[in-house]
Amino acid sequence: MKKKSTLILFFFSLLLLLSACNNEKSLQAYIINSSEKEAFMYGDIPVGLMLTPKENASEEVKETVKSIKKINAVFLKKTNENDTAYEVEKSKLKNIFTNKTYKTLGSFKAKGMNMKLYYTGETDHINEVIAFGYSKEVGVGIARLLGKNMNPARIMEMMNNIQVDTDMFDFSQLNNVFNKK
Repeated sequence: MKKKSTLILFFFSLLLLLSACNNEKSLQAYIINSSEKEAFMYGDIPVGLMLTPKENASEEVKETVKSIKKINAVFLKKTNENDTAYEVEKSKLKNIFTNKTYKTLGSFKAKGMNMKLYYTGETDHINEVIAFGYSKEVGVGIARLLGKNMNPARIMEMMNNIQVDTDMFDFSQLNNVFNKK
């Protein structure tokens, strides 16, 4: 009887261990979990309402704007009291981006901020572009541009041929995040 219960306990432990190791690292799960935490700033921006093509924009630019659905952003502002949380969140995000689903688009450093750009999908039909940034002075966060079959070359062209309607959003809260004390 003792051998049988030990064997059952062993298999149950093994099953539990395998299911814990099988949890796929997901940016979507990270965003959802972080949006529920009080210390994080979170937002969804409907891009179609904010971006409008200029009058002389080509049909391709107009189609590119239509291919972009929204931006998800989540950010933890760095303070003197949250050094540990900052390092934990930065580590979680770095770990998520080791998943082969996220392909590197580029990286750069500017004003003490480390930025890495990733994408999912194929190079000519991108489904999302992710900007991951962190700085000991500012904080850590991601912004995710979601769409369907986005073309990187057309997105670059679009950036030169759109108008951004900033009147419909109150960005004063975001200014506070990026201003140094």
